[in-house]
Amino acid sequence: MNISNEKKIRINKYLSEAGVLSRRKADEAVQNGEVLVNGVPAGLGTQVGPEDEVLYRGEPVLARQDTRVFVYNKPMGLVCTAKDADKDSIFRRLSLPVPCMYVGRLDKDSQGLLLLTNDGDLSNQLQKARNHHEKEYVVRVDKPVTSYFLKKMSSGVEIPELETTTRPCKVFRQGQNSFRIILTQGLNRQIRRMCSELGYKVTFLKRIRECNILLGDLEPGGYREVTGRELEELMKRV
Repeated sequence: MNISNEKKIRINKYLSEAGVLSRRKADEAVQNGEVLVNGVPAGLGTQVGPEDEVLYRGEPVLARQDTRVFVYNKPMGLVCTAKDADKDSIFRRLSLPVPCMYVGRLDKDSQGLLLLTNDGDLSNQLQKARNHHEKEYVVRVDKPVTSYFLKKMSSGVEIPELETTTRPCKVFRQGQNSFRIILTQGLNRQIRRMCSELGYKVTFLKRIRECNILLGDLEPGGYREVTGRELEELMKRV
């Protein structure tokens, strides 16, 4: 969405689409007096447009322009974090045409498809578990995959550390020690924790799909922009 062609929108949506805060966090920031519009503290119902000056904690917030989405093949050894926070941050290896945020993490020991976008609202919607967006992975473990393992993984695994049981998912054997898994939630180190609870250790983990976006034959460390029908389909699903 290009805000310059839109009527004024609520301040929480403006901040979300600019990639600064989720709408819930934006409401909290407004209530805490951290957001100014034209020099005046914003209210929850404040409407803003392209002609307004918006500051969050004293820093200007620029309206997001057209949605841009990129597919990055994250190599092992890199982490999803702010550019200046870690020498192994993905953003130290990437030079994108517009500032972007990552959509869902891949841990340092995992690799594969990572979506990046300048659209905070899109990022938030993709990451909400209640929206049931699919994420597909190829996984290799340290011992043979059994029918019992596949059944337990697909029906939901209790993870005491997170005080939850994982949502039922689809799991398919790929080889003696490997499988594909399709999740609709994104708990912290979910696949590794699920396997650990069943006595397995993950030795390789690669994300190959998110929603309708496929990693394909993209080289490790490479990226491409999502455009045309592929982008249209993604936006339709979100």
